[in-house]
Amino acid sequence: MSGRRIVRAVIRGRVQGVGFRAWTQHQAELHGLEGWTRNRRDGSVEALFAGPLEAVDAMLKACRQGPRGSCVETLDVRDEGEAALAERPDARGFTVLGTV
Repeated sequence: MSGRRIVRAVIRGRVQGVGFRAWTQHQAELHGLEGWTRNRRDGSVEALFAGPLEAVDAMLKACRQGPRGSCVETLDVRDEGEAALAERPDARGFTVLGTV
């Protein structure tokens, strides 16, 4: 099955202070995804992934594992529309946003 998918993911656990955002950006770029990632004040990391269905699914699977030093407890995912991509300042690629 192919097609485009856009999802917002909130990753909870030991995910701040371990390079999770930089790792997410690198992994998303390897998968050819658009979107963004950012820390949240509640200690979680939020990310928006947009691209081919298979690539988004692979990225979500990778996020369940996370980078070395992280410990992912939960991954909440919800589908989004194209408008969610507007939060990026560049409107292209994958970027790290400021904390919310």
